Amino acid sequence: MSSLFTPAIAGALSLPNRIVMAPMTRSRAVDAGAPNELHGMYYGQRASAGLIITEGVATSADGLGYARTPSIHTPEQVAAWRKVTESVHANGGRIAIQLMHVGRIAHPDNQPAGARIVAPSPVAAKGNMWTDANGMQPMPIPEELTLEGIRATIEQYGQATRNARDAGFDGVELHSANGYLPNQFLSPNTNRRTDEYGGSPENRIRFVLEVFDAMAAAWDAAHIGVRISPAGAFNDISDPDAAITYPLLAAELAKRNAAWLHIVKPHAPHFNHWAAIRANFPGTVIVNSGLTQETGAQLIESKEADLVSYGANYISNPDLVERFQNNWPLVAPDPSTFYTPGAKGYSDYPAYVG
Repeated sequence: MSSLFTPAIAGALSLPNRIVMAPMTRSRAVDAGAPNELHGMYYGQRASAGLIITEGVATSADGLGYARTPSIHTPEQVAAWRKVTESVHANGGRIAIQLMHVGRIAHPDNQPAGARIVAPSPVAAKGNMWTDANGMQPMPIPEELTLEGIRATIEQYGQATRNARDAGFDGVELHSANGYLPNQFLSPNTNRRTDEYGGSPENRIRFVLEVFDAMAAAWDAAHIGVRISPAGAFNDISDPDAAITYPLLAAELAKRNAAWLHIVKPHAPHFNHWAAIRANFPGTVIVNSGLTQETGAQLIESKEADLVSYGANYISNPDLVERFQNNWPLVAPDPSTFYTPGAKGYSDYPAYVG
């Protein structure tokens, strides 16, 4: 399994190994959207990863949708995130922040006063969302973003990138997957616009590219990666044109020298456009696919991926790199604590003791 432990490059970042901690919502931001001491401990414990990518972090109040998720748009939030990056760096790690705007995947009970639920088109998502105030609630019909609203949202991504740099992050990932706002622009079932942001695949990728450009202008492209889920259906997303949309998006991101492309690769027989995406993005590719140590190494050795990311295994194994290196047993996570507040199931998983 030595391929997992060789150095790698992701844009401007030099990484000591090819194991990435995947972004995972953990719902521990109980202090006005700011991270706290638990976040610093949690991420600091996992600093041996080649790269940590944080949970999705909102670019604005409008970008929030779930209970107890963090933001990075106020000075207090930036200062709190600085303590998190300092914890990771003190332990020798590298950490990128994932910037996330949920779009229509939201409920007012989970947002501060005055926030809006916005999307490319006024189409409600199927399903319900947990709220601390009132339990499970249906997601409402979102407001359609005006052209002025789109420009303002894009600038929020740029400002959040500047905030992330000020907070000491090593890079930024644009969350354009899993049914959130950028993915909503990419997908025709959620994007029913007839202007320059809707219709053809070329128009539907425009928002993602303009957001990336704003983020790159705020820092530089070598520090900006993008996450996509080309065949995903999570959060009521559907794109029958995915075989066109995602290779096209990959090619445009390659032209912009994105630091990495982080791909949620499904195990699905209809997912037949992987090769075109990989061919159109010759830069650093991270693959997330429910991987084991063995399947992750195989992806790297076959050159399907340059880096591989692990989610659930990182929840319960803060020393995942060392466990892989030494063939130590893995601890199974407790799903009942994935999204609960407090240290239990978050920062209380110990490193391996033989």
